[in-house]
Formats: sequence, structure tokens, C-alpha cells
Amino acid sequence: MKLIDSHCHLNDPAFDKDIEEVIKRSRDNGVEYCVVIGYDVKSSKKAIEMAEKYNCVYATVGIHPEESKNAGDRELAEIEKLTEHPKVVGIGETGLDYYHIFSPIEKQKEIFIKQLKLARKLNLPVVIHSREAEPDTFDIVKEYAKDIKGVMHCFSGTLKMAKLYTELKFYISISGAVTFRKAKTLKEVVKGIKIKDILIETDAPYLTPHPYRGKRNEPSYLPYIADAVAKIKELPLEEVALHTSHNTRNLFNFP
Repeated sequence: MKLIDSHCHLNDPAFDKDIEEVIKRSRDNGVEYCVVIGYDVKSSKKAIEMAEKYNCVYATVGIHPEESKNAGDRELAEIEKLTEHPKVVGIGETGLDYYHIFSPIEKQKEIFIKQLKLARKLNLPVVIHSREAEPDTFDIVKEYAKDIKGVMHCFSGTLKMAKLYTELKFYISISGAVTFRKAKTLKEVVKGIKIKDILIETDAPYLTPHPYRGKRNEPSYLPYIADAVAKIKELPLEEVALHTSHNTRNLFNFP
């Protein structure tokens, strides 16, 4: 069984001291590839450095909505330059976050739209973060991203919203939250959409799945997420691994 962690932050300082062990554990637990996600210029550069060092790592580059207040044309030009690296497979994470409004909402929208336009220009997929901002996120995606591929990272919306995104040919990415006992809405999403529309992710070091909740998350825990999806959809674990890996390859154009 081979899995792909479609979204993790091995570029986070939480992994600085033991990244070699973390990579080894992921491989030992069937995680064939990890997509390390950039959230500002510095972390995007670090994601690329990791992709250069480890064959199992690919990178995306982008500016997280929380970092929008620090971003302008110069930072966006740097992000565009970074996409020239052969192991950069997407733009993001970008999007909107109204839970922690660390950047003004209008600034978030501006930087989000500019990154969607960049993704269209470069023919790259987008990784989208949306937290308590679903109506605005969907309206922007519908207007500016209808002709590019993308994924709704760490999806936390309703089944109705998930289906609207899949109609736009966007994938829905399922995190470790699906293993939480009270995650009723997310489980309804998993049950209600097709396996062809699902990716799985750890979002490491965040959102650690049960039974390791409360500890630092890492890609080696991805099988717990795949197993939860398999149980909800009443599919063999191997089939979930096969489909979600295929979907991730299709989104990011892995070789």
C-alpha cells in the first residue's frame, strides 16, 4: 500500500531537529510522497530545499491568508520566480481565513485573487485554505479559478459546499479531523462525495489524528486518515490508497 500526503508542513520549525527520522518513519509507514506546502516566501524556499534533498518530497509555493498583510507585488514576484524549480507542483496555500483575522479581509482577497491569476498564467494547480470564509472563498474560486485545477485543503465545510467545489473540478482534501469522534459534518462529506474527488493529508504538524491527538502530527500518521476514509466509505483500505494517490498525482502532475 502506497499513500501520498497531499499537504504537510515539514518546512515548519517543529521538524528542524528530527526531519531525517520523520522522513524515514513516513516511508516505513507506506507514505510514498509528501507535498510540502509553502505559506510565505521563506517557507516556500524551504519547501524547495527539502524537495531538492529528498526524492519523496515535492513543493508548492504561496502566501497564506494570515501572511497577506506582509505581501505585495515584490513577494508575489518572488513566488512566481520560485515556480521555475522543477519540483514545484502548485501555488499555495492561499485563500481566506476569517477565524484568525491576522490580515485585513480585503488584503486577503487581493492576495488570494492575485495568486489564482498567477496559477492560471503558469498552468499550475492551487491549494486553497478556507476557514469560516466559505461564501467569499467559493465566490472567488468560481470567478477566478474555474479553468484551473485545485484542492480545498483541510476541508471543513458542509456536504453541499463540497459538492459545489467538485462541480468546479476541485478536489476535497480530508485531514486527521475525520478521525475525531465529534466530526459529524466532515464524515458526512466523506460519505457523500465520490472517492475520485478525495485527497488525504496530514497538515503536519497540525490536526493530529486519533489516537495521537495532542501530539505533533507527521506524515507517518497518514494511514490513520486513510483507514477512517475507508471505513466511512465502506471500501478496502487498499482501494482508498490507490484512488487518493491517483488523485494527488493527477492534481499535481507527479512524474
